[in-house]
Amino acid sequence: MSPRVLVIVLCHNGVELTLACLESLRRVEYERADVLIVDNASTDGTPKAVRARFPEVTVVEAGANLGFAAGNNVGLRYALDHGYDYAMLLNNDTEVAPDFLQSLMAAAEADPAVGMAGPLIFYHDQPDILWSAGGAIDWRRGASRMLGLNEQNDQEDHTSREVDFVSGCALLVKRTALEQVGLIDERFYMYYEETEWCVRAARAGYRVIVVPQARIWHKISLEKRAASPTVHYYMTRNRLLFLRMTGANWRAFAHTLFLEYLRTLTSWSLRPQWRGMRAQRKVMLWAIADYFSGRVGRAPLRVASQVV
Repeated sequence: MSPRVLVIVLCHNGVELTLACLESLRRVEYERADVLIVDNASTDGTPKAVRARFPEVTVVEAGANLGFAAGNNVGLRYALDHGYDYAMLLNNDTEVAPDFLQSLMAAAEADPAVGMAGPLIFYHDQPDILWSAGGAIDWRRGASRMLGLNEQNDQEDHTSREVDFVSGCALLVKRTALEQVGLIDERFYMYYEETEWCVRAARAGYRVIVVPQARIWHKISLEKRAASPTVHYYMTRNRLLFLRMTGANWRAFAHTLFLEYLRTLTSWSLRPQWRGMRAQRKVMLWAIADYFSGRVGRAPLRVASQVV
């Protein structure tokens, strides 16, 4: 009998995105998959809409906006408590190919050493352009990047390959790995949490792979994300937190703080063409200060109040 999989879709508002994601999941060909919505205190009627249109889907209301890490941990605990063999994290702003889960499961089941697996992730508005084919970490510079970013992928590739991490946008985790490695670290709140989680799994002896036969499409705008001071806060602070938690050496910290962060702040402060980056500059300074003062979890209100 095929292993049981729980697909965890975390949402905070975006009801139409969530409904479209669930509609695509209805066409998934894998038989023993259930779907769980974890709702992070949506104010747009998401739980009611999901229950009305998708009665087969279980909805858990968190009661607060827990963020990516803690919100998904609600789903992961549910998977463990209800005896699922795998859990699949999936962003609500995605749509999936009908065979994506079957392909991921085939690759994960073929190798007992596989602990986590991810699909190829394409832009929804550019269906043949990659957003992620897994990720790589440059430990010397303390930097991570998406493999295949903005590349065209029009070839059939059937070879799963090992990567440093896969995006939490779509991440399959094996129960045995989850039990050994533990849940997502909630100190991140969002961003870099899946990177640290994958590193933890790899250091525990599990393989982290990307499966090219598995494909999904992500409704993401890199321009909007880059323009968000709040996103910039988490990316800045959590990169430093990631380096500390994974035991990166002093060179990685020095490169990050002095060759990247200081150079960016100097450019945004002195060059006239970057006057529009004042909000990002401000939250970047807050992020660095908060890291050194030990502030983790959700960003303080002063960051959330910045114009996005």
